[in-house]
Amino acid sequence: MGKQSIRGITVEWLTGDIANQPDMDIVVNAANAELGTGGGVAGALHRAAGPGLEEECGELGPIKPGEAVITSAHGLPNRYVVHCLGPVYGRDIPEESLLTSCYRRALQLADDTRLSSIAFPAISSGAFGYPPDDAARVAVQAVLAALPKLKFIRHVRFVLFSDTDLQRYERLLGGKVPAS
Repeated sequence: MGKQSIRGITVEWLTGDIANQPDMDIVVNAANAELGTGGGVAGALHRAAGPGLEEECGELGPIKPGEAVITSAHGLPNRYVVHCLGPVYGRDIPEESLLTSCYRRALQLADDTRLSSIAFPAISSGAFGYPPDDAARVAVQAVLAALPKLKFIRHVRFVLFSDTDLQRYERLLGGKVPAS
């Protein structure tokens, strides 16, 4: 786990369960295009939220890579869920721009909703095949670039699946701010 204050906003990274972040206003879903129950992050969030989330999502999908939509959190301990469709590496081009758009749009939706905290998984770095080192770099750069524009967000958390993922984010965020 690591944490630092950047431009008055707490940015932290830890291993954990994205569906169990009770101190965060919003959690981000690494969604599929239809916004349905799936594997990985989407499956975990949908199982924890209950059937109301899938019902609400059914009215909003499909979405395109790089897009994000917001729903209620239903049975999750949060107020909202932002669903982002990250790019499938090698298929959805340009991957970096689309992945950046996911983080930027999620932060904008959270800020527009006047909430103060948001938790992200490592979007696209699982089944969507984005190289984990590159996905982490894009995520960190996108979030750091958005910080000066945020009015309400005061806490951004990266919730990571493994110690290897945690080390990746520690290299990027621990001790110095990477260039965007």
